[in-house]
This record gives sequence, C-alpha cells and structure tokens, in this order.
Amino acid sequence: MQDTFTKGLAEIVGAKNVLTADNDTAPYTTDWRKQYSGASEAVVRPASTAEVSGVVRLCASERVAIVPQGGNTGLSGGSVPTGRQREIVLSLARMNRIREIDALNDTLTAEAGCVLADLQRAASDAGRLFALSLAAEGSCQIGGNLSTNAGGVNVLRYGNARDQVLGLEAVLPDGRVWDGLRGLRKDNTGYDLKQLFIGAEGTLGVITAAVLKLHPKPTASATAWIAVENPQRAVELLSHMKKVCGDRLTAYEILSRTCVDAVLAQRREIRDPLPGSAWQVLVELADGGASEPLHEWLAQALDTNLVADAVMAKSDAESKALWRIRESVPEAQFGNVKHDISVVVSKVPEFIRRAEEALHAAFPQAPIYCFGHVGDGNLHYNVGDAALLARREEVNRIVYDLVAALGGSISAEHGLGQLKRGEISRHKGALELELMRSVKRALDPHGIMNPGKVL
Repeated sequence: MQDTFTKGLAEIVGAKNVLTADNDTAPYTTDWRKQYSGASEAVVRPASTAEVSGVVRLCASERVAIVPQGGNTGLSGGSVPTGRQREIVLSLARMNRIREIDALNDTLTAEAGCVLADLQRAASDAGRLFALSLAAEGSCQIGGNLSTNAGGVNVLRYGNARDQVLGLEAVLPDGRVWDGLRGLRKDNTGYDLKQLFIGAEGTLGVITAAVLKLHPKPTASATAWIAVENPQRAVELLSHMKKVCGDRLTAYEILSRTCVDAVLAQRREIRDPLPGSAWQVLVELADGGASEPLHEWLAQALDTNLVADAVMAKSDAESKALWRIRESVPEAQFGNVKHDISVVVSKVPEFIRRAEEALHAAFPQAPIYCFGHVGDGNLHYNVGDAALLARREEVNRIVYDLVAALGGSISAEHGLGQLKRGEISRHKGALELELMRSVKRALDPHGIMNPGKVL
C-alpha cells in the first residue's frame, strides 16, 4: 500500500515511473563499480522539467533528500544514495530529447537524460562534432557528464565538459526552474551561474537541459601507437608534437605495460601493437583537410629520438583497434585501489617515478596500472588487486600526499562523490571550503540535494 508521499510522486510522474520494489530499484541504488549501495524510498523517473520541478517541490516540503542520477556510470559513488536518511533517486533517463540543433550557431540543446553517444551522432548527422568523448559514452548521460565536469580523451584540444556548455537549465532545491538556456558566446551580465551547477555533482540542484557547443566536423584523422622509453620521453614528445602539429593534436594518452598486458589477458582477440615496450602513447590528430597531409605531420613528429618505435593506423578499422585497447583498460583491472589525479604536465614523469618508488617500498608486490590523459596532466593511477582494497587508506595516503606535494588535484575528472568527500578537507584551504559551504547553504539550506557527497 502506497503512503501519502509515494502517492504524491505518482501523481506527478505517473505510478509506473515510481519504482519501489527492491528488484526494480536495485540497478539505481548501487554504483557501477559496486563499491557503494544505499537504500532509497523510491526511484522516480520524470519525463519533463515540469515533472522534475514538481518532484523536487514535494521532496522539499517533506525534507526528503534527492539523489540526481544519469547513466550511473560514475566512479566515486556520487550517483547513488547513502542510505543514511530518507532519500529518493531521481533518474533523468526519460528526459532524452534533443530540443534543437542550430547548425549556424554551432549549438545543440539537449535534455539531461540524453546518452552521450546519441548526442555525438546527432551532431555528426548535422555535419558537426560534439567533442566530449569518454569510454562510457554508450551509456552515460549528458546531465551526469556536466554534473561531474567529465573530461575524456579530447580535453587536450576542446577542454572539459564545462568548456562545452553555453547555457543551462536547472531545477533549484526548492523546485524553482532557472532557465539559462542561452546560446550566447558573449554574455557579460554578472555571475556565470551555469558554472555553479557544472561539476557540483547534483549538490546544488538538478541539471535538466543544456545548450552545448558544436565544432566543425573533422574530415580526416591519423592515429598512432608509439613506444617511448619512459614517461619523461612521453612528455617531451608531447611538447614536440604540439610544436609540429599545433591544434591538429586531439588526443594524447599514455599506458604502462601493465595496462596493456591486463587488456591482452582479458581480451584474447586484441593484438599487441608493439610487444615488449614498457610505455605506450596513443596519439590522434584530426583536421578538416585530406588524410595524407595529417599522416605526414604525424610522421614528421615521430621522426625524433624521443620515439623508440611506432605503428601508424592505415585505416579507420586499425585506428578503432588501437583505441579499443585504451578503452578496455578500466574493465581489465577492475578491482583495485583507484586514483584519478592530475598534476601539471611537466610534473607527470616525476609523479610516476616518485609514486612507484614509494608504493613499492610499502607494497613490494603490488602491480601499478598507470594510464590516462597525459596531454592534460590527468592520470588514472591504480594500485594492486582486490586483496589490497583492505589497505586502501594506506595506499591513498602515499598517492595523495605526493599529489599535494606536487601541487596537483586528487580528483581530475571523476568528481568527489562519497569516495573522496572526507579526503578533500586535507587538500583545500579553510577559506575555500568555507566559500563552498556558503554556496551550498545559500542554494540548499535544508541539505536535501545529494547529501553525503562533495561536502
């Protein structure tokens, strides 16, 4: 029998879109890595901004907490309930409409539940590029991407998720709707409010739609898998390629041998492009010109003593095969102590060297899986296997203290969520935390938006 609160939700979104049975809510209350799980009174699936507003108003009146959720592909436990209080999961999956494509303005207006890959296809069909691209793009949703300020492989050229947004629509914690869906590239009329919600992980309100930037669609690309002696060489090669190739350089990814071996062990159909190489770099160039000049640019960049060996993709299929290795790394080493850190690019080699030395002094047998977006200083630095999870705090202390010593960040693109909520107080100053809490109190005085995350 439904209680008054659940009936109220059903009146707003329809009874079939209020899930309360355990078998129905289970996919929404446990995160992708199965590290976090919490009870929820209901999973509510609105289909419009007006319905989101109605649900939030009801929750505000009842002081029921709200956990906004997109594709639930996050890695920090930010998209699932904590189970410590009355909470609902607000799934935006039904809000999956593209409201407008303005090709002349190079913008696409989409609702929060649109799957990232669908937006990429829609942009491509319009002869444009939506540049945000990451491994989970087949299931992650743009609302979640913006709420976590997702990065991905194209940050080097196009920037993070926040750099892809011109306008935003959001439902505030009291149910009011802020309509900031403007496709303007110049709007110097005060505070840039949209940036409050991007990267806030749903703690300040619910993103319901966004005006996204589009770019000219590349007509040619070139991909190479490169062996380098060490991370220092990788960073030096990056600098050289920027000089030689300019903004044609779209992606620049690094992989340790352990990462490649993990993929090869899990996926027998994948071939090792350069067997035996200790460090690999995956490079992609893109341009609006013919493909042959791009390969010439790439060959020129590779013709240095910085490169030990290289394989250039001769077709789109070969390019996809190289990228498949990189995209398979997260699942190939699933259960270990994971870190998503960033340092300035010039300090990447020092971080890798010092972290390995310190970790192997404490955990001599622990394998280290280092990969990620070295072009923007973001590394996914994962340690050990499932057996080391019990000593996560010890591992984290070594990694995070080194990150702090090098002036880096303990969360480059995955957000804080539950995973790093306690840790952040060690890495931000008192004034910065005070300012963050002041913003939270101003917008969400009753603390109903995604509690137990970020702050």
